[in-house]
Parts: sequence; C-alpha cells; structure tokens
Amino acid sequence: MEYLIIAYGSNYKVHGPKSLPIYSQYEEHHMIHELRVFHCVPGRLPALLRRFETDTLRLFEKHGIKQLGFWTVAIGDSNNDLFSILQWESLADSERKFGAFLKDPDWLEARRKSEEDGPIEATIRNTILVPTAFSMVR
Repeated sequence: MEYLIIAYGSNYKVHGPKSLPIYSQYEEHHMIHELRVFHCVPGRLPALLRRFETDTLRLFEKHGIKQLGFWTVAIGDSNNDLFSILQWESLADSERKFGAFLKDPDWLEARRKSEEDGPIEATIRNTILVPTAFSMVR
C-alpha cells in the first residue's frame, strides 16, 4: 500500500510500516488524511457510487471512519474514477478502524451483493498526505 500523509501541526508522529522512516522523527501525531482513488472497471462506477450511498457510508459511521468528501472526474484522464479523502487520528487508528470495517459481516455481504454483476474496482490506490510548509492545511 502506498501512503500519502496529511498531518496538522508541526510536530507529529505517524505509526505505520517501516517503509515510512521519514515520519519516525516526529514525536506527536496529529490528524492525517488518506486519499483513496478507486479506478473502476469501465461502466461500473455507478455500482460503486450506489454501494457508497446505500451501505459503505453507514458502515464507515458504525466504525468511526470519518470521510471528508468524495469526487468523480468531470474533466480529466478517466471518468471511471472515484476520489475520496478520509481523516484519521494516526496510521494506527486507520489500520484499526479500517481493519474492523473490512471484517464486518455487513460490509462483506454488501460487497458481495454489489459485485454480483462482476467486479467494480480494477484497482484502489491509497495515499497518505503530508502538508508542505506553505500549505493552508497543516
């Protein structure tokens, strides 16, 4: 998984894979944001949107997963993509909450039902963002 971290404040510590040594220098963690890009199988974006509207967001709430927004592409490389940003206390918080979500029987059933007509996502890319010194969001 590729991480892209957005954290608020100047001092933070991100707990995560050893592939993130740059973050070990920080002593305290603050909110981070995860950009998730769902690259859908052509023609399957409506099924993904429907699954988010009817099941996924309800289950996110159940597991304490906070979403900041969802976007589709109006002009750009692909009209088969869904972009979302999730907010986490830390990478450990992300792993705990998202891990519980992925194991939830309601999620497994919703996913199974939504994929009865075939797979929805071709790929999903996860990125944790870190703000620059000149970013308005820090």
